[in-house]
Amino acid sequence: MRCYLNALSMISAIGADREEAFRHLSSGTTGLRMTEQFSPGQPMPLGLCSGVLPDIPLAAPYWHSRNNRLALAALQQLQPAVDNAIQRYGRHRIGVIIGTSTSGISDSENHMKHCAATGAMPPEYDYRLQEMGATSAFIAACLELTGPVYSISTACSSGAKALASARRLLRAGICDAVIAGGVDTLCHLTVQGFSALEAVSNEQCNPFSVNRKGINIGEGAGLFLLSAEEAAIELAGVGESSDAHHISAPDPSGAGAIRCMQAALLDAGIAPDAIDYLNLHGTATALNDQMEARAVSTIFGNQIPCSSTKALTGHTLGAAGALEAAICALALEHGFIPRHVWDEQPDLTLPTVQLAQGQAATSAMEYALSNSFAFGGNNISLILRKHS
Repeated sequence: MRCYLNALSMISAIGADREEAFRHLSSGTTGLRMTEQFSPGQPMPLGLCSGVLPDIPLAAPYWHSRNNRLALAALQQLQPAVDNAIQRYGRHRIGVIIGTSTSGISDSENHMKHCAATGAMPPEYDYRLQEMGATSAFIAACLELTGPVYSISTACSSGAKALASARRLLRAGICDAVIAGGVDTLCHLTVQGFSALEAVSNEQCNPFSVNRKGINIGEGAGLFLLSAEEAAIELAGVGESSDAHHISAPDPSGAGAIRCMQAALLDAGIAPDAIDYLNLHGTATALNDQMEARAVSTIFGNQIPCSSTKALTGHTLGAAGALEAAICALALEHGFIPRHVWDEQPDLTLPTVQLAQGQAATSAMEYALSNSFAFGGNNISLILRKHS
């Protein structure tokens, strides 16, 4: 069974919807801004979502998190397609799978500050705010869906894993449509945690540069409605692997990344030279870029245009895999290759890959590949295909 992306929505530092995101991607304009919001006394670039988020329509206090409000904003962009799916298939045949790494932790942080100051949690506190399954359950509750509902929390691969899981539900005949993707919001825990790992840059991140200093963290949402109903963009290939090399560092050989890209190509039934664009995981950490350059060079050589879009959006963690799949879908839909934004100072110790510098693309683009490589060596590659 083929699996199609019938609708998509995206919210990040580069835009509140797909049209605004496309404009920023086309021009290579970053959405990162310097702030001390999550790191007092230590300004750093963060990919914050701007604009007013919708109010939560459900009364129970455990739904009222910023993560759910961001999810709701993305869901509203899918509403016409979702309403059509509900009418066509029924609420019991639609699933929800959401990837996240933070859920409502940012709201719980504020409650814990209140507890530290007063000795008691505020009355609105509920542990369920920060359950990893909260956002998928929230979406299902808003839509009164009764199909399978669960979340995936595998760090930076979560959003992409949700899409792969949605395809499995469709192919197994368990669902006729699935709302899937990733949602993550910024919080002190992630910003301070990555700072403690010395993985955060105090400048705009600089993937694959000799001057790279680490990541910029962001927040965002990427949601899709997937089904077997034919649409312009197909989820044509999925490849997954697990390094089990280190809790936070990738296998420097790139073996796991190579395996999952090869598996995605095999699943899609195509050769490496069929890929027209590759969205790199591209975190701008020394170890990731070294490993990924090695892996990409091994399979594709220097022939495929590549870019990391994290210098525009920030690393949106649990949402990254879904958000970057949405970027690949936009690239195929509009026939453009997102520019690799960096200082153009290559690290000569890395294998050479073709970093896209705004070269003209073509409407004949057919395949795009997106990499997501997470803590613990939890790797996934997605291949999207444009149907004419």
